[in-house]
Amino acid sequence: MMTLRQFARRPKTVGATAAWYLSDLGQARGRQDLFTRQSPQTLKTLREHAMVESAVSSNRIEGVEVDRARIGTIVFGKALLRDRGEEEVRGYRNALQLIHERGRDLPVSEETIRGLHRVTRGEIWDAGVYKDRDGDIIERFPDGRERIRFRTVPAARTPACMGELVELWQECLDQQWVHPLLALGAFNLDLLCIHPFRDGNGRVSRLLLLLQAYHLGYEVGRYISLERTIEENKERYYETLERSSQGWHESGHDPWPYLSFILYILKTAYAEFERRVGEVKSPRGVKTERIRSAVDAFAAEFTLADLERACPGVSRDLIRRVLRGLRAAGDIECLGRGPGAQWRKGGTTPKKG
Repeated sequence: MMTLRQFARRPKTVGATAAWYLSDLGQARGRQDLFTRQSPQTLKTLREHAMVESAVSSNRIEGVEVDRARIGTIVFGKALLRDRGEEEVRGYRNALQLIHERGRDLPVSEETIRGLHRVTRGEIWDAGVYKDRDGDIIERFPDGRERIRFRTVPAARTPACMGELVELWQECLDQQWVHPLLALGAFNLDLLCIHPFRDGNGRVSRLLLLLQAYHLGYEVGRYISLERTIEENKERYYETLERSSQGWHESGHDPWPYLSFILYILKTAYAEFERRVGEVKSPRGVKTERIRSAVDAFAAEFTLADLERACPGVSRDLIRRVLRGLRAAGDIECLGRGPGAQWRKGGTTPKKG
């Protein structure tokens, strides 16, 4: 909660990198609905792949490995599981399914946080229960040496800190201390620094990242695995987390390395989503029909650029050909010249013969 406390005291100016990410993510969110209306079968495939990748990657980040040949059975099947690793991957799948199906109705509350932990941890004795012993984050080296990476919040203070974290999250959104995505990153950082559970904190933090992104309208995690994207950047993940946690207990830490990393993960996921959906080859005539539908949807004048934004993945040459055909049919008329010219529906009736 120390990062959100910083934001409550008027945060520092947002850096250029974070501001750039926020701008790009705002545009990606604006295009989101356009992409999710395309190719239902492709979106179904992406959802299934994301489910598998998320369940496997989030556990693999924590050192939990399973037999690759059994991944499909573990994630989608109902067969008996062989070991604790498979139970944890299946548990994470169950938590993902809960968020995908009920995300809008799941509040960011202590009950939800403990519930997600309970689902991911299965039948283990402390599933859904805050830690009852102090435990620091230890880094172990191949030569046997160890060092304390971070001293977490003591067990006795954990319930109070978690209660404050949830309250500050809602206050931050209500009072708009910062952009909501920065609040999301701050919550994630504070949760990891509190380290409320004996084990499974990283996995819960990634589930909450997905849930809170849904609440804010950023639904890319439904189609592209945020967990796999984090795993592919694992070194940067741990580096920025360590940098931003130094001085956290005294509220003297610099949260921006980790906040920028979270924004980078979301931006990378959106770029992959748009690329993968854009690669889909539509049946002949589908793109033409999309252009015609987009023209019909405009209430007033529109430009070529407006049509390009309304039809992602469709080439400018095809849009121009369709416009010429509609003009020849008398359905639209051009009000100027050049790429920036405006068009209007209800053109003049074409001459016959």
